[in-house]
Amino acid sequence: MIVLLYILILVGAFIMMEAVAWLTHRYIMHGFLWHLHKDHHQTGPHFFEKNDSFFVIFALPAILFLWFGTYRDIWWMQATGFGVMAYGFCYFMVHDVIIHQRFKWFRNSSNTYIRAIRWAHKMHHKHLHKQEGESFGMLYVHKKYWEKVRRDRKLMSATKVSYAPEQETTTQFTSTQDLL
Repeated sequence: MIVLLYILILVGAFIMMEAVAWLTHRYIMHGFLWHLHKDHHQTGPHFFEKNDSFFVIFALPAILFLWFGTYRDIWWMQATGFGVMAYGFCYFMVHDVIIHQRFKWFRNSSNTYIRAIRWAHKMHHKHLHKQEGESFGMLYVHKKYWEKVRRDRKLMSATKVSYAPEQETTTQFTSTQDLL
């Protein structure tokens, strides 16, 4: 029974972190800590950004939950710490590897989720000021981005465009009068 509860708490912590990430991104990163997040919305060749300090900010609770849970034998704290840590790993993989491609591992993916998450993040980054914005979450992708990717895929896979002629016709001109 304890194993089942451990897994439920771990998964629950993971899911809750999406809400925590959304709220933190919307109201803290685009709020009073904008000075740390601002460089993330600017283009530049920098591998490291001030924004990377949020990695430490988010890692501290996971470390504390894991430490207290392990060394004080509080199993639910340890499960929570592993859930937060798992979310942090997924956040790194999605945000830094897949979206921003700091590491060139998944460059040409045609996966619908990856394309939708990239598009949602692109729409987030089109806003250069802290007051504006959309798509503040990380792993959850709003339905409109899924639909856009599916629509694009359908358009790109179409073999015949509705305004294209059925068959290619060739006309031979015998004189310049035919052209006029």
